[in-house]
Amino acid sequence: MELKPGLSALVTGGASGIGKALCIALSRKGLFVTVIDFSEENGREVVSVVQKENKHIHQYARVPSAIFIKCDVTNGDALAAAFRKHVDTFGGLDICINCAGFVNKSLVYDDKSDGTSTWRRAVNVNLVAVIDGTRIASQVMRSQKKPGVIINIGSVAGIYPMSYEPVYSGTKGGVVMFTRSLAPLKRHGIRVNVLCPEFVQTNMGEQVNRVLVDALGGFLKVEDVVNGAFELIEDESKAGACLWISKRKGMVYWPTSEIEKNYLVYSSKSKKEIVKNRFPSIQAPEYFQKIVVHTLSHNFRNATRLERVRLRLPIEPHSALVKIIYAGVNASDVNFSSGRYFRANGKEAASYLPFDAGFEAVGIVASAGDLVKHITVGTPVALMTFGSYAEFMLISAKSLIPVPRPDPEVVAMLTSGLTASIALEKAGQMTSGQVVLVTAAAGGTGQFAVQLAKLAGNKVVATCGGESKSTFLTSLGVDRVINYRSEKIKDVLKKEFPRGVDIIYESVGGETFDVCLNALAVYGRLIVIGMISQYQGEGGWKPQNYTGLCEKILGKSQTVAGFFLIQYAHLWKDHLEKLLNLYASGKLKVFVDPKKFMGVSSVADAVEYLHSGRSVGKVVVCMDPSYGQTLAKL
Repeated sequence: MELKPGLSALVTGGASGIGKALCIALSRKGLFVTVIDFSEENGREVVSVVQKENKHIHQYARVPSAIFIKCDVTNGDALAAAFRKHVDTFGGLDICINCAGFVNKSLVYDDKSDGTSTWRRAVNVNLVAVIDGTRIASQVMRSQKKPGVIINIGSVAGIYPMSYEPVYSGTKGGVVMFTRSLAPLKRHGIRVNVLCPEFVQTNMGEQVNRVLVDALGGFLKVEDVVNGAFELIEDESKAGACLWISKRKGMVYWPTSEIEKNYLVYSSKSKKEIVKNRFPSIQAPEYFQKIVVHTLSHNFRNATRLERVRLRLPIEPHSALVKIIYAGVNASDVNFSSGRYFRANGKEAASYLPFDAGFEAVGIVASAGDLVKHITVGTPVALMTFGSYAEFMLISAKSLIPVPRPDPEVVAMLTSGLTASIALEKAGQMTSGQVVLVTAAAGGTGQFAVQLAKLAGNKVVATCGGESKSTFLTSLGVDRVINYRSEKIKDVLKKEFPRGVDIIYESVGGETFDVCLNALAVYGRLIVIGMISQYQGEGGWKPQNYTGLCEKILGKSQTVAGFFLIQYAHLWKDHLEKLLNLYASGKLKVFVDPKKFMGVSSVADAVEYLHSGRSVGKVVVCMDPSYGQTLAKL
């Protein structure tokens, strides 16, 4: 997240020490700041400084550039009220920093009180309030459907034990592990990180034994802590990260990957080791077959041919050889074979010929380059790159995604499943309590869209053609199935949903797009993931004009959002993991079309079958029928 004017931040413990420094540093970036602290005198002083720092930035703002809220962070109701006041004042929340802290001056085993003002208060301020602040902030950020960052201030005492203050060390250790456990929130656009500085020269830091401070190289500058916090805020890759700052080593992320892999039970490494020996050994071939596009045409059969090629050896140091077991078939295969996905005109696109076809597959690593360490021979993997209509594929190892098994259901989760999962979240900004319409819902991606919308707590409407598809969608939990062969989509939507549809997941195009646009509610979002009805016309895919589109969406504050999966590659692994977990738990059904396509030579048949409109679920091709049968027995 880029720190820029107009964003807002809430900082607990913001009246002194690290919290004060962060408030002032954020204000210099032009952020609106809420200072939360128990000390009213110090808090108002910080607000005064902040307002002076950014006066030139917010001189015409309708709201103050900073506000102070007196609050005991251990009072849950008061803390929640403080967040509400921040949101009411600044219209949202972009950054939350939980910085309030408390040091107990007596050892817990010598404390004969009930701990209300000593060790219990330390636990409540240092840990419970951080959990509560994180909980409230994450809920606010999710409700506003915007990215957000939460920084929890830990301590080096949370990384290694400090016998002179075991309760403080224990609470900060809790903050570290709590924060690291929240990495999955990144799927919702929220990143939670923890900052663990060694001793900083603040009022709290001055209470530490000076001998210990000197042994560690002296006090850190508060600017070092601010720089660390800003790195955790601005680096989009950091989620569940723990940044340790010391005089001795500077800024270091803890634990290192080498330390982590020795104990992390559910790491991708351990998953690979569990499954890698379950699959039969694979002999690298001298020759293998693949589908190659030799001329540009929307007619996939005419555009492609089956070629027998020699395997290039040796394998490059950073590459891997994958035996393809199942490849996925997609409507856009005909767009690729016609050169539509090259950013060039027809003549320039032809210069790329010949090129390999196929977008997605699952298989098993048959061999790996000398410098490949994270993928081993025998690992089942998924891949999403051009050239998957082949018996074997040489690919950069970093492009491989380890999976539990190379099954056809996993193929379905790739282009089809990921498109639905990411598009509904990012382009559709789907929450719950909405009406969601999915067109071509019985297809490869539609089956995921209807289920994910239903799991999120929405009313789902789906279109399809035919009774068997209608029955299939009903089995997936769709609330209203519209079979366009027996009733008109337009009439049903107008009669049964007069207020309109909130989110539309649209893949048909043409007249269906027009019907969907007219059925969109105020503030509605129409996600365009494709237009299959336009792909196979005479001469191939031709753009259409949508007269009055701007006027329609302007009048109802609507959004028409395009979605192209390749531009969201950074989210693939997280969303695939989510789909795999839903499938493993039985919450998600994955349907593969029962028609069998065996061998590379059947790819053109499979593409034509998908475009015939007869398919239900995901269409896949088994590249090696004999190996597929062996795999099914394991």
